[in-house]
Amino acid sequence: MSELEAISERPLTLVEVKEMLAEIKKKAELGFRANKANEYVDFFAKRKGKEVEEIKKKMEELNIMRLKPKTIAKLIDIEPADAEGVKAILAAENTTVKQEDVGKILECLQ
Repeated sequence: MSELEAISERPLTLVEVKEMLAEIKKKAELGFRANKANEYVDFFAKRKGKEVEEIKKKMEELNIMRLKPKTIAKLIDIEPADAEGVKAILAAENTTVKQEDVGKILECLQ
């Protein structure tokens, strides 16, 4: 059995995973796990690809030092409706930001 090596790693949003699975589906049949993942992202991914790219770009342009790509992807996927939701996601990632930055994050998500 051959060993697989990860060349690079980056966090993906559900929409990005959905697009990747769609590309794979065009070329070959999806396996059992890929089909389950596809069902999951079809159910939970609510936004369009370009919209997610724009939101991601806006959030990166905020230049909030503690906001990592993994946290940005989570915020986009979960889409918190209020400041408490943003704070809960940030707390799960052991990240703290100023109250004004929480407001800026909410603006980007809407």
